[in-house]
Amino acid sequence: MSIHRFALKSSVAAAALFCMGIAPALAADEDAVETVIVTAEKVEQDIQRIPLSVTAFSAQDLEKSHIETLTDVAMRTPGFTATAFTPAEPNLTIRGIGSAEAVSQNAGGDPSVVLYMDGVYLGRGGIADIDAYNLERIEVLRGPQGTLYGKNAAGGLVNFITKKADDETYVHAQATIGNYNLISGNAQVNVPLADDLFFAGGVSAKSRSGYEYNETTGNRVNDEHVSTVQGQFRYVPTSNLEFILAADYTHQDQKGNPRHNNCQAMIPDPNHPGQLMANPHCVGINTDPRVVDAYTDGYLRRDLTDVRFEANWTTSIGTITSITGYRDTRLGTLTPFFSNPVNPPNQIESTEIDAEKNKQVSEELRLGFSAMDDRLTGVAGFYFLHEDNNRTETLIQNFPAATGVAAYPQALTGRSIAIFGQANYKIFDSLTATFGARMTWENKDGDFAGILISTTVPGVMPPPLGAAGDYAVLASQSWSAFTPRAALDWQVTDDAMLYFSASRGFKSGGFQGIGGTVAIQQTPYDPEYAWSFEVGAKTRWLDDHVQLNGDVFQTNYSGLQISQLIPLVGLVIGNAAEARIRGAELEAVVIPVNHIQLDGSYTYLDTNITECAPTASICHVGASLTRAPRHKLNLGVQFDQDVGFGVLSARLDYLYTSKYYFEITNIPTQTQDGYSMVDGRIALASPNDHWEVSLWAKNLNDALVATYITAFGPYYQQLVPYAPPRTFGVTLSFKN
Repeated sequence: MSIHRFALKSSVAAAALFCMGIAPALAADEDAVETVIVTAEKVEQDIQRIPLSVTAFSAQDLEKSHIETLTDVAMRTPGFTATAFTPAEPNLTIRGIGSAEAVSQNAGGDPSVVLYMDGVYLGRGGIADIDAYNLERIEVLRGPQGTLYGKNAAGGLVNFITKKADDETYVHAQATIGNYNLISGNAQVNVPLADDLFFAGGVSAKSRSGYEYNETTGNRVNDEHVSTVQGQFRYVPTSNLEFILAADYTHQDQKGNPRHNNCQAMIPDPNHPGQLMANPHCVGINTDPRVVDAYTDGYLRRDLTDVRFEANWTTSIGTITSITGYRDTRLGTLTPFFSNPVNPPNQIESTEIDAEKNKQVSEELRLGFSAMDDRLTGVAGFYFLHEDNNRTETLIQNFPAATGVAAYPQALTGRSIAIFGQANYKIFDSLTATFGARMTWENKDGDFAGILISTTVPGVMPPPLGAAGDYAVLASQSWSAFTPRAALDWQVTDDAMLYFSASRGFKSGGFQGIGGTVAIQQTPYDPEYAWSFEVGAKTRWLDDHVQLNGDVFQTNYSGLQISQLIPLVGLVIGNAAEARIRGAELEAVVIPVNHIQLDGSYTYLDTNITECAPTASICHVGASLTRAPRHKLNLGVQFDQDVGFGVLSARLDYLYTSKYYFEITNIPTQTQDGYSMVDGRIALASPNDHWEVSLWAKNLNDALVATYITAFGPYYQQLVPYAPPRTFGVTLSFKN
């Protein structure tokens, strides 16, 4: 029996035993499962009393599991998968709903799973590593969030909530060293400047050498060099009024992430049917997956500037909240696609150079209200987003017939306006009905061009530039979407809630990034829509020593924006299909004895294309959605014990993900096989909790996991960037 199958059966059996009340001797009350307060519905609520699938990570959770990246969060969240086409452009999928690479990487596209920082939408450029921020918690909302959050939350969202500055004076600092020459540091401070004015700020820096070696240039690639500075002022002039001004800046400058070229050494001989021949396109390619043979290392350069202003005013009719956000993103990448030592006529190379400048301004104004002696509660508001995105993609195409260079400037202005509201009404003290809706109006205006820079053979255009050569297109499109939500929750006892919910989400339409021709470029693709129906239970057992939450759901997914790499043409996007998604999720926390906590989750996901558009040649009924593993499991054990001279802590995490596809075609050459990972951490804190030293390791079993796979069939090649190998290090922490 495989280890993941054994772990799955063991976890299900354990959950069943606990539900029946059969459990070992339990710990004292002080070791009960903690109550977690979240703001998933834009008001503070106990996570166990929200008719919504939410996974929350406290600052302590992040530290004890050594969570640094979105991938770390995804691996520990039911139904959440995080991969990346480039380190700065993540591809996030929740419950089978995510974005095709060509959609989220062009100026006119949007993601299906969105990121928020303190309620501000982060449209482009991702975020710095999670450990750079002074976070209070992370909330992952699963399923469509179209009512309270609006556009592009068709799959769900991730909200990062930073700690508010307060009247406590403290300094927190960390220093880490690890393999791959890792050196990182982080310092956070909080200072009261007056009785009603507080400041919090921090700096962080991280540097490490690359996970892969480029034997063509002699350099290590896929390295990391990033620094972040952040600050927050909080002014509380009265008990009813609060103002928060926060800003952060991230700078990143490092080598690129050339793909490893998995080249099939022996291929069919076209001149001798039934016989094999050596693949001429494999010359000079190293078979070691941690070695690449690119003619250039490439680069990743990123600057993120975020400013947030929040005002909260508590009045007789409720709390009025204004959240204003500004984001400036500068992104530059150079990526050799095939990682070939360029040597025509046997080999080819396609080099992509991206430069993007994005600015966005957003405003949300809402009222959180309560009436009828709190029998009626809710929120209503207005939202506005303006975005200017300028992106130029330059492609250098080295082919046997010719070498050419073309640039594809994209300038897009996007506007989104919405009104929304949600109300919760207590029909009885134990039965609450929720109704909400959002109306969104969107417009995108684009200016797109294709420009031939050079070609070695006159008249031969570098793909995807069409035979007609240069083109310029002005395009404009508007959309609107109505996204309602209804839920009914029954508080059966103080420790058990059952709920049903129905919700709709949508993702914006857009334009091709590199159309190649006027006809393709000026044709927009339409929004995606998702209707989700969910039944769930949130329960506590055995004096709060067992927490068991579960849900089953079905999502009807229409207008899928999918893309496929068409050899010598490029990535083409279209609304090609409808799909049905069914699944079940289970989350558990158990404290069987003093000082030990067991936790974990399991996801079952069944995704199927149910209908294909007549013009969708790449769509196949019955195919699975991308980055949607059928099984996903994580199991963790946490130990904490006062040993006299300090507090000893240890944690072990087991993570398993079954097979999933990177392309909607489900071809075997673009498939990630199932894999397991083991992470661990052991720490000793001083008796006064001022000092802590920890030893940590991630991917202890050194699993080889692709973050994306592009198959180039004509040359029998797979182009693959990989997730990090086994890493380990030592961290020294100080808290005053």
